[in-house]
Amino acid sequence: MSGEQVLAPDAAPVAAAKRGQGFWALTLGSIGVVFGDIGTSPLYAMKEALAHAKGGASDLAVFGVVSLIFWALLLIVTLKYVVVVMRADNKGEGGTLALMALAQHAAGRRSGWILVLGICGAALFYGDGLITPAISVLSATEGLTLAPGVGKLFEPYVLPAAAVILTGLFLVQSRGTAAVGRFFGPITLVWFLTLAAMGMIHIVQEPSILKALSPTYAVRLLVGNGLLGFAILGSVFLVVTGAEALYADMGHFGKAPIRAGWLMVAFPCLMLNYLGQGALVLSDPSTAESPFFRMIPEMAYWPVMALTTAATVIASQAVITGAYSVTQQAVQLGLLPRIEIKRTSETVAGQIYVPAVNAFLLVGVVLLLFVFRNSSNLASAYGIAVTATMVVTVLLLFIVEQKLWKWPLAVSLAVVVPFLCIDLVFLGSNVLRIADGGWFPIAAGGAIVLVMWTWMKGARLLGDKTQRDSVPLEDLIATFNRRSPFRVPGTAIFLTSQADVAPVALMHNLKHNKVLHERNIMLTVQTSDRPRVPEAGRVHIETISPDFDRITVTYGFMEQPNLPRALSASRRQGLKFDVMATSFFLGRRSVVAGTGPGMPLWQDRLFIYLMKNAANPTDYFRIPPGRVVEMGAQVAI
Repeated sequence: MSGEQVLAPDAAPVAAAKRGQGFWALTLGSIGVVFGDIGTSPLYAMKEALAHAKGGASDLAVFGVVSLIFWALLLIVTLKYVVVVMRADNKGEGGTLALMALAQHAAGRRSGWILVLGICGAALFYGDGLITPAISVLSATEGLTLAPGVGKLFEPYVLPAAAVILTGLFLVQSRGTAAVGRFFGPITLVWFLTLAAMGMIHIVQEPSILKALSPTYAVRLLVGNGLLGFAILGSVFLVVTGAEALYADMGHFGKAPIRAGWLMVAFPCLMLNYLGQGALVLSDPSTAESPFFRMIPEMAYWPVMALTTAATVIASQAVITGAYSVTQQAVQLGLLPRIEIKRTSETVAGQIYVPAVNAFLLVGVVLLLFVFRNSSNLASAYGIAVTATMVVTVLLLFIVEQKLWKWPLAVSLAVVVPFLCIDLVFLGSNVLRIADGGWFPIAAGGAIVLVMWTWMKGARLLGDKTQRDSVPLEDLIATFNRRSPFRVPGTAIFLTSQADVAPVALMHNLKHNKVLHERNIMLTVQTSDRPRVPEAGRVHIETISPDFDRITVTYGFMEQPNLPRALSASRRQGLKFDVMATSFFLGRRSVVAGTGPGMPLWQDRLFIYLMKNAANPTDYFRIPPGRVVEMGAQVAI
């Protein structure tokens, strides 16, 4: 999935080009980052689809499954994402949250339904992000049991080996991925070429498999299997998991390189491999239990195993870093509290590490390994989060078509309805697997939705309470004109989320210290529904009175706030002060559960827990710690 992510989640294609990267370099980079997840699907997708087909490895089952795989890749990935969805970019950025922000902007107001869709899409991503590393790496280590001559010796070590690889991957996240990241593209390119080569060997031996490209075999298989055809569709859908990454990573490589990477490398190589797996099973039905590993030539088994493991680790890295990027966007958009986000590179802005998310994913992935124990069981849990995310994407796309592109309703429906029907069919097929493991991503996604909803609702209630209890800033300044408090030299900057009311820190400074600085700046940080804000429009200064100014700093949802840097830009607009000689006043609110009609007690307590564990604003906004004064207040919600 989205790893928008792996190397430079915040680096736009233009910036990449300025660093000397050309079109083909971006294409190679996209192959390493964007297609890692979908590129490891051959390890398990064909095996699972054949296992659910009536007749197992019969000719109709093989032709039908390969036909379904081809048309799924063609319709969902190529036509839906590459041709249509990638047109809906938010200033070059893609992904569920970027599309949600674009839809909100197009609607011209903050729509509750659009917000709910965005929250659900983001939450489901985390559920999918837990399963991708587990099923990918476990599928690779299961190949050890099929090693020529020594496979049985490795059977007890499959699960521990996967756990060790994944644990090591999570433990090195804090060091960044820049050093190894430059090899992702070349390694994944070699992986795709290897997939194609292995497939062609068996296609040449059994060329009749090419008949599976006809949709008639897909229809015959589904009709012949009746209700069981739904289960087959659920397994076939495994071949398109990771398709959302094409859209989510669009801002980091550009549309053209991603499209070229898919049409010229990923799609043909994947299809050749699936055709090769089908040809192998046609010639030897006993290989249906694990067609991918059975198609590896014996003399090349161990090199291919090493390459397979590397490919699954790269796919896992893309999802892990994608979770970091989605978290950063969610925090900026106000869907989550401030979370500690560390930069792991001084030169690449997108290199970030989120300790809380890393710990959550590590625990979740290891738990998955030891609960489900093999890739077949994990396959039952896979898919439902992806299909639900795809439905969300189509619904948001419809809003963009209507509100932003101004398409006629008939045209919008003609584009959206076929895709929505396909997605709903696949979603229905995956719903059948809820009891077999599909409950896990739903539960994980539901928990994250609850956290996001609680945070937003609690923050709104807290803001309303603060608004009711606050003094309008204009009224306070008017009282200073009649009776001025004692003045002290210097500049005071008060951070506030509500620019028109007197900040809590200012009121406490007056009440307890009984002083007012010579110059006072009300500083508000806003998040735009655009991914990035030009430096020229980042800072807006408004003079309220001779000694009071209001500064609004705006960041895009893909940007990391840096207030000292933003304030230094205000000097060019005539507001001169020394940041290192300025005091930043922060109001720290201690929230307690109240008895009002706001939220249930358990939700109050969850919100309070989130507040207490939110990152310190000093660190989050990169304010010099030695210049910060915190003033507390207790608030009941």
